[in-house]
Amino acid sequence: MTNEATGAQDGDTAAVPDPAVLNPLEIRVLAVLAEKEALTPDNYPMSLNAIVNGCNQLSSRDPIMQMTDETVQDTLQRLIERKLASAISQAGARVVKYEHRMRIKWTLEQDKVAVLSILMLRGLQTAGEIRTRSGRLHEFKSVPEVETALQFLVDKYPPLVARLERAPGTKEPRYGHLLGGEIAANAYEPVAGSSGGGGSRVGQLEQEVAALRGELEDLKVQFEAFRQQFQ
Repeated sequence: MTNEATGAQDGDTAAVPDPAVLNPLEIRVLAVLAEKEALTPDNYPMSLNAIVNGCNQLSSRDPIMQMTDETVQDTLQRLIERKLASAISQAGARVVKYEHRMRIKWTLEQDKVAVLSILMLRGLQTAGEIRTRSGRLHEFKSVPEVETALQFLVDKYPPLVARLERAPGTKEPRYGHLLGGEIAANAYEPVAGSSGGGGSRVGQLEQEVAALRGELEDLKVQFEAFRQQFQ
């Protein structure tokens, strides 16, 4: 007989969700809060509407999601209960705003928050990819600096990040966050037909285009915030 609350069969304790594991929606909302804190500090803490827009952003996101206001609100409430986020009622403000608490919860400095956020938003990546994509969250001077931050997250107890073995045909190991549980053994296997110079070059160009789109979207947000100061 199935337990409606957990989806587990009676007597099947292994299927009970781990309370320390975040679901994909919680990971997305938490990462958006951390990202926008660095990118648009004048608009932080964030309103519910801004968080929804950040979660559903088409660039710099893997996977793409379509979350409703209600879903994000429920997700925020669960994060608040876990002490990973907090609600802020500012004097004179008409809406409640929200901020993340990863820095406090896990004792992280900004470089570690930046690395973790990029992994939460973009999936498995190499240290070089993280450095390229995290410049607006934290400026790493070199790939070894990124690797130092990654190792800190790997060595924490419990660990927040895992280093994966190099997949066949790849030169560098990739890293992934562990906030959603253990990473599947085949999660980092290359897609069939993607190896080879032409495929890798196309993939690199796609990544560069996605990064540029993300920068453009963030510039639009910052410009809108700047424009509103004069209205």
